[in-house]
Amino acid sequence: MSDRITVEELSELMKKAAGVTVPPEELQRRYDSGFDALGVDSLGLLGIVGELENRYGTPMPPDAEKSKSPRQFLELTNSALLAGA
Repeated sequence: MSDRITVEELSELMKKAAGVTVPPEELQRRYDSGFDALGVDSLGLLGIVGELENRYGTPMPPDAEKSKSPRQFLELTNSALLAGA
């Protein structure tokens, strides 16, 4: 397991925790799209954050669940993982 969350991993988490299927290629293309435009609501984002906390055994920043876009989310969570590593 790496200490970075990839677009592929986020795509998988979106499907698992939020029930939203967005292929990694599309997620990469729509990196700055709002999560709402991708079909992920705040509850879905909360599920993704919880899943990551379980997976990595480290708390995610409180702002992660308020992220507006995949880019913002990955920047926040990856910096938290790097700080905790």
